[in-house]
Order: sequence, then C-alpha cells, then structure tokens
Amino acid sequence: MAAVAMSGLLGLVGLRSAAVWRRGPRFPHYVECRKKSTKYLTRSNQPKLAYRKIKGRSPGIIFLPGFASTMQAHKAVAVEDFCKSIGHSFVRFDYTGCGASGGNFSESTIGQWKKDVLTVLDELTEGPQILVGSSMGGWLMLLAALARPNKIAALVGIATGADYLVTAFKQLPLETKKEIEAKGEWYLPNKHKNAEFHKIPYTFIKDAENHCVLHSTIPITCPVRLIHGWKDNLIPWQISLNVAENVLSSDVDLILRKQGQHRMNEKDDVKLILNTIDDLIDKLTTLA
Repeated sequence: MAAVAMSGLLGLVGLRSAAVWRRGPRFPHYVECRKKSTKYLTRSNQPKLAYRKIKGRSPGIIFLPGFASTMQAHKAVAVEDFCKSIGHSFVRFDYTGCGASGGNFSESTIGQWKKDVLTVLDELTEGPQILVGSSMGGWLMLLAALARPNKIAALVGIATGADYLVTAFKQLPLETKKEIEAKGEWYLPNKHKNAEFHKIPYTFIKDAENHCVLHSTIPITCPVRLIHGWKDNLIPWQISLNVAENVLSSDVDLILRKQGQHRMNEKDDVKLILNTIDDLIDKLTTLA
C-alpha cells in the first residue's frame, strides 16, 4: 500500500515519508557544480547525445529532464553536486533535439526519448541505477523501468507527468483537436513564460499515445518515491497519485508539498529531493 505524505500545513501521513524529509542528507549544503566538459555519445544512424558523467559507487543516479528542458536545469546540477559529495556515480544528459544533443526538436517523440534513456542506461552506466525524473522525465523513467527492470534499483518522480500530454490533448474540444490534426501542430501555452507557447507536432501526440502507462497496472516492483507540488499549475498532483495506485510495487511513497509549484526549484524543494535520494541509497545499500 502506498504511503502518502503531505508536507507543509497539510500535515504528514505515512511513516517512511516523514523520515525522508526530516533528516538532512549526508552533505546538506551542496556546492554548485564547477564547469565540466560535455561529452558526446555517438550512435549508429542516430543523433549524438550530450552528457556529463561522474564516476562513483553504486547505486548510480541518472537525472531525466522534463519537456523542453535540459541537463543544465537547476535540479539536475543540484543532484549531481550531491552525488559527487557522497561518492556515487551520476549521469545527466540532453534528449535528442534538446540542449547540446544532436537532432531536431520538432522531429523528436516520446519513443525517441525513451530510446535515449535506454541508450544512456546501456552505454554509460554499470550496476543498479536510481532514475530521477522531472515532469515528463517522470513518464520516461517509468517507461525505462518497464524496459530495463534488472537495471533499475529505484525511481524518484518529481511532478511526474505520466501520459500528461495525451490526456491534455484528449480533453480539448473536438473542433480544436480536428484543427490541430489538420495543421499538424499544437500550440500549448507555456505557463512558465507569459505569451509563449510550446509548439508540439501532432505526430508527437500520436506517438505518445503508444507509450501511455496509466491505463492499467504498471508492473514495476522497485521502490518508488513520488514528490509533487500541491500548487502545480501544469501537471496535476493527481497524476502522481494515479502512478502510486497503479504501480505493482508495495514500497511506494507519495509526498505532496502544500506550497510546491511545478518546477520544485525552491531551496526546501531541492532539499527534499536530495533527502529522498539519500534515503533510497541507504535503503538499497543496507539491503545489498
């Protein structure tokens, strides 16, 4: 049964979740990462992937950015600094068509980005890994865990956006959906930047429909930690609740932050994320 914790003025329910955020990580005052050279993973007949990697102990940690985000995101760098401070391996990277990676963003799909994650798992890591997925990265972490169950030690979802774009598209009026299909593009408002839009190809939505996970039980049995902001105005926190209900694992915690926004970039948000990762490392290394 999933444990649910609501931090802030909502109070706490669930024993393990309380332990996650009340204690500080081994090195609570992480230091901003110094500039490192970006490396590139070449692939046959596919665009190269830009990545940064730290060698260290197992389990390793991989950060999966959100939609239209990159490995330079604040949370990605914070997790890297934390992993470096405790001596665990870490990888952050850019999806095809994003950041420093090759390819065209307008031609990318959920299926392509899933392949990117699996390539990173197969080519850049050894031993068990903890996937930390932010927003759409939380959707991709579930897809990766289904495809590589023997490599995934645990999952940490931050404002997990499983199936979100498909669900949002289906909720549009019929006339709007027909117009998007005819034009081949969906102009989705970017709530982080006023008067700007994400231009999403219709082909992206059609491909994404093939990768939805919330329609049935999700056969993932590793520990799962889901963190979501109560005030997230982009990805409803109920999506994380649906993930918690659908995953087969019995070791599932859902933490809701009353003042939390979508990006979870505030100091206390980042501290909670690091504490959650630290707690999982302790759990996994104790069981090993």
